[in-house]
Amino acid sequence: MKTVNSIEALRAAVKAQRMAGKRIGFVPTMGNLHAGHITLVTEGLRQADFMVSSVFVNPTQFGPNEDFDNYPRTLDADAAKLEAAGCHLLFAPPVDEMYPGDQDTWAKVVVTEITDRHCGAARPGHFDGVSTVVTKLFNIVKPDVALFGKKDFQQLAVIRRMTTALCFDIEVVGVDTVREANGLAMSSRNGYLSADEKNRGAKLYRCLCAAKEAIQQGERDYMAVSQRANQELTGAGFEPEYFSVCRADTLEPATATDSDLVILAAARMGKARLIDNIDFQL
Repeated sequence: MKTVNSIEALRAAVKAQRMAGKRIGFVPTMGNLHAGHITLVTEGLRQADFMVSSVFVNPTQFGPNEDFDNYPRTLDADAAKLEAAGCHLLFAPPVDEMYPGDQDTWAKVVVTEITDRHCGAARPGHFDGVSTVVTKLFNIVKPDVALFGKKDFQQLAVIRRMTTALCFDIEVVGVDTVREANGLAMSSRNGYLSADEKNRGAKLYRCLCAAKEAIQQGERDYMAVSQRANQELTGAGFEPEYFSVCRADTLEPATATDSDLVILAAARMGKARLIDNIDFQL
């Protein structure tokens, strides 16, 4: 696997593969990789001939009181994992390569409406940072297919809408969440959890599964479903942020006539903010 740090070097390496007729796959990450990230690369290798991954801790998607400075940076370990998974090219740019000059006064990409609720309401400006950096990366790499984990379901929905709106000729693939043995969704921020908190953190997924089962058995009072889940999470030591039954396409509150659903949840456990979801059809 080759590692490059500049946009120029990245474009040259990808151009050579494209001219050779290779289908280009892309997995963007912020590093501190776990099995969920590696699954994206593995799936990408089934859909593309040449896999590119990026490791870039993007400052514009962190709020002023969030963990940008303390976010784990483990580039050497990440590179070893990517190489072992079969990734061909790693792009690891410094901040000034992606954001030359004053990043706050340059252009940004804003996806409307679908970013207003859930994590978008809790983290103002977060999805502007996500859509901006992914637009930059898409423009630099120009992949044929890009893969994202379903754990960040709202992020995936935002990227899909952005890709369509900006006419990117890129297939966006969502890959199922990889979980610990107890059901806890794998996340880079799980490193903030103690062993006890990891055990209790699995309650979030169990609440999602219970809510799904209730709905499949005929429950249509989605507010009551959410209230029960929040009570259970509070009792397990969480600080619930939201637990919402939504339409899977728009992430708006679901109605009794909707059939393509996703339940989105976010809650704090200790120092970590955990998000998870479960999508299904009636």
